[in-house]
Amino acid sequence: MAPKRGGVSFAKNRSKGSHFPLLVFFLLCVLAPAVFFLRRDQGDSAVPSKQVAKWREWKSLQDLKSLFPKEVIDVIVSSTHDMGPLSLDNFRKNNLSASWRSVGLETSNATYELNQPTAHARQEKPKVKGGKSSDGRDQWIDSPTRQARRQLIEKRREKRAAELVKLDGEVIVKLENAAIEHSRSVESAVLGKYNIWRREIENENADSTVRLMRDQIIMARVYLNIAKMKNKLELYQELQSRLKESQRALGDASSDADLHHIVHDKMKAMGQVLSKAREQLYDCKLVTGKLRAMLQTADEQVRSLKKQSTFLSQLAAKTIPNGIHCLSMRLTIDYNLLPPEKRKFPRSENLENPSLYHYALFSDNVLAASVVVNSTIINAKDPSKHVFHVVTDKLNFGAMNMWFLLNPPGNATIHVENVDDFKWLNSSYCPVLRQLESATMKEYYFKAGLPTKLSSSASNLKYRNPKYLSMLNHLRFYLPQVYPKLDKILFLDDDIVVQKDLTGLWDVNLNGKVNGAVETCGESFHRFDKYLNFSNPHIARNFDPNACGWAYGMNIFDLKEWKKKDITGIYHKWQNMNEDRVLWKLGTLPPGLITFYGLTHPLNKLWHVLGLGYNPSIDRSEIENAAVVHYNGNMKPWLEIAMTKYRSYWNKYVKYDHPYLQNCTLKD
Repeated sequence: MAPKRGGVSFAKNRSKGSHFPLLVFFLLCVLAPAVFFLRRDQGDSAVPSKQVAKWREWKSLQDLKSLFPKEVIDVIVSSTHDMGPLSLDNFRKNNLSASWRSVGLETSNATYELNQPTAHARQEKPKVKGGKSSDGRDQWIDSPTRQARRQLIEKRREKRAAELVKLDGEVIVKLENAAIEHSRSVESAVLGKYNIWRREIENENADSTVRLMRDQIIMARVYLNIAKMKNKLELYQELQSRLKESQRALGDASSDADLHHIVHDKMKAMGQVLSKAREQLYDCKLVTGKLRAMLQTADEQVRSLKKQSTFLSQLAAKTIPNGIHCLSMRLTIDYNLLPPEKRKFPRSENLENPSLYHYALFSDNVLAASVVVNSTIINAKDPSKHVFHVVTDKLNFGAMNMWFLLNPPGNATIHVENVDDFKWLNSSYCPVLRQLESATMKEYYFKAGLPTKLSSSASNLKYRNPKYLSMLNHLRFYLPQVYPKLDKILFLDDDIVVQKDLTGLWDVNLNGKVNGAVETCGESFHRFDKYLNFSNPHIARNFDPNACGWAYGMNIFDLKEWKKKDITGIYHKWQNMNEDRVLWKLGTLPPGLITFYGLTHPLNKLWHVLGLGYNPSIDRSEIENAAVVHYNGNMKPWLEIAMTKYRSYWNKYVKYDHPYLQNCTLKD
């Protein structure tokens, strides 16, 4: 038992002696690494973090030297210094290939320009002069090349900034100029004196008082009716008295400057009585009803005035001004006083010479015909080769002859005829004359829809237009009969002005067509369906509604082809079918479109520009480049309603210094 006890005691003593080595082993395994890292951190803390970063960059570049050539390393260094830490995104954005080449400053500049937006947002890193850091590593030193490059970059930045500032200034100036031009157009447009650039809070309106008085008058009328309805006689009389005073004070004034100084007293008195009326009479439903009734009445008045305006404008367009009527009468008197031997024009042998340039002019307006002839001769290269065939009516035959006898067209030839002398042009041959003699046509032109009021007759005036009843207007369909010896002739309306030599029209190849004319159709207007009744089976079966329309006014006609295709016979056929006006209503253009359907050759648009008698927005360059300008529409240049912006093109060919024009007070 003793040994056992001793064994146990030995074992216990042994176990106690083994604790120290285990403790030492534990300390070595656990504490030693901690001490090592702690010591390392303390040692590294002596080196600034910036220096560590630079050392790492330097170490990385040293490792790359074995992989890339020196040129590539230079680009990497430049990118690292100027654009921040190096990354693959820099190369992807710059699209740099594997075959980089650095040529002086060019590569560096290119790198900067590609990254310019990012470079502007960065700040340059501070540079440390050459030497060694505390850990003994070499620091980066800026080379002269890099310094020069950095200076160049700064200069480019300054230059770019200056350009941007200048560009902003130019843009602002352009915007201001555009705003000024726009404001001018607004002031001259329908808005009148009101200016969209003006704030009413800052600038008092020039007509604010006028508008306030008009508002007071409207409300006074409303309360006047309500006062009468509610039997408020005293208030009714007071409102009526103030209303008359305000109307007299306002008169026809359109701005505050037109008002008398006493209007402020009238406004104050009206305001007081309106306040009184509001207290006694105001009823929302009644006031609203009265205002609605007044609005409807005003709307009816506006429509009536528009009809009257249309009637008067058409009346002004169809009547002859006093000056032109005076001119025609004076010339007629003097022509009748001439002996017969002095009434003849020279060079009559040229009238049937087909080798010359012949013009057909059918007009009853002496002044207008003189402008057509005068403008054509002035712009002709060789006036001696031009022949004018003028046809007029019996009333103006003497005046037309006398004018051109007194004012011969230079070396050109002219001849005046009377349409009543064409004996072949009678009702048995011409459908229009036969229809005009019928009772139904007389009813249509002179009595149908005869208005009882001026305002309702605007749409009926056109049916009594003298040009629809005059054979001068329909004579254009009988050119081969009027001039049987000619091969080609240029037809001119009397409301045109010639601005260039027209002899080139005789050289235009019509490709077998009869009529050479300028087309007038656009995307959706001036096509056949505008002029013809396509609900009629004869029209729908024979014509295309989308076919392009063309213009009368300057047309070159091949009279040989005219005779071959019997154009006059085609015109007669369709005119007979339209006796009841079921194919078209009025005018000579619809039958012209039908007659020359498929037989019209389109001319260059510069030969003939239309719309000066109705369109105020024709481009000036288009007018000035045109060979012929046409005042088609109601606003003819010899009328007071003419558009002043276009009148100068016509006026320069009028002889306003002529004694006849001065005696008849025809002035520019």
